[in-house]
Parts: sequence; C-alpha cells; structure tokens
Amino acid sequence: MNDFNELLGKTIEIEISGGSFHIGVLVDSGLDILVIYNGIAHSFLYIPVVHIQRLKEVSIEEDYYESPPTEKPIEIDAQSISYRKILNNAKGRFVQVYVTGNKSIHGYLTSIMNDYFVFHSPAYKTMFISMQHVKWLIPYPENATPYNLSKENIPLVPASAPLARTFEEQLKKLENQMVILDGGDHPEKIGLLQKVRNNKLTIVTAERETVYRNLEHTKTIQLP
Repeated sequence: MNDFNELLGKTIEIEISGGSFHIGVLVDSGLDILVIYNGIAHSFLYIPVVHIQRLKEVSIEEDYYESPPTEKPIEIDAQSISYRKILNNAKGRFVQVYVTGNKSIHGYLTSIMNDYFVFHSPAYKTMFISMQHVKWLIPYPENATPYNLSKENIPLVPASAPLARTFEEQLKKLENQMVILDGGDHPEKIGLLQKVRNNKLTIVTAERETVYRNLEHTKTIQLP
C-alpha cells in the first residue's frame, strides 16, 4: 500500500520540479514512482515521486480525454512497482526520458547501475544519466522507434568498456577526456574533465578556464 492508492483510476494534476505540469489518469503507483495515462497524447508517463511537488484530483470532460488502455507498456511481474523495476523492465525498449532543459532525450536504456543508467540516443549517442534527476519516462508504442528510424539503423549498442557501479566512479573513468554535461546547455558544461574528487568535477573550458561543478547537480554526461 502507498499514499496514492485511493487516487487510482482518478484524473490527477501533477506539478513536477522545474514548473512542469501533467494531467492524466493514475493507473499505477509505488512507493517511489507513479504512472499516469495522458489521454490526449495517448502516452503513459512514469514519474519518480521524488520530483513531484504536488498533486491533486481534477475534473475534465470525458469526451475530451481518452480512457487508459487495459495494458501498460511496461508491466511488472510483481504486486508493487518501483522506479528501479521500471528501469529494468524498460531496458532495450525505446523510450523518451526527460531530465532537464526544454527537450527530452529519445533512445533506449542499455544498462542499469546503482545510481545511473546508460542510455543510447540516435542523436546524442551513449549517455550516462543520473537516476536522481530523471523527471519522467515515456515508453514508445511497441513497434515505434525514435525519428522513425528502422531498427537496423539503431542497433542496441552496449557500452564497450566495463561500467562502474556508481555515477561518480563512472565519471572518474572519463577523466582527461572531452565531455559534455547536461547536453551542453551552457558553454561551461563542455570541456576537458580534469578531475572527479569529493563529489566535485573539475572542467577546463574552451577558454581555458577551470570550473568546479557539484556532482550532485550533474544530470547527464557524454563524450563528444
């Protein structure tokens, strides 16, 4: 049991960290994740509870909103769902992941580690994504692929090198390499990863400035 079971089957509005809002029917809930169905976009959203600022039941016109399908795209062979179970069951499936900024990342999960996962995107290639910063995940329909690419053009590409168990240890493996943090949404997030120590990253930018960043606020990292 969890605090949201009484809202199952009800239409709710959820406010997410960063000022995003979603409306949908609550179709499943666990201690650390909720699943809602958006009847306008015809999509299921898997939302980690840690990023939910508030939620409430709302009323909408039934003709305006499609009822949820009986089957969810990611099913769990257990009585209760969890964030980690959802990630594990989504492995190898095409999904949309929202982490930060004004865009989602489209691709598929290839490996699930202790506090991060490896994500392969046709646009951004291999990315390491911190689990604590994922705001929501939307699975694609079973036979759909990002950008309408054929599956032959986007084969599953597991990371070639051994993976570390934690996000910090994985970043240490990238020391002395050029990296892009958080999709490169700021010039100071692109540069040479000089050092990862004591929960801090040291980045040397194109202007040869040394910038220190808090690892806790690093959401994604990738190689150019």
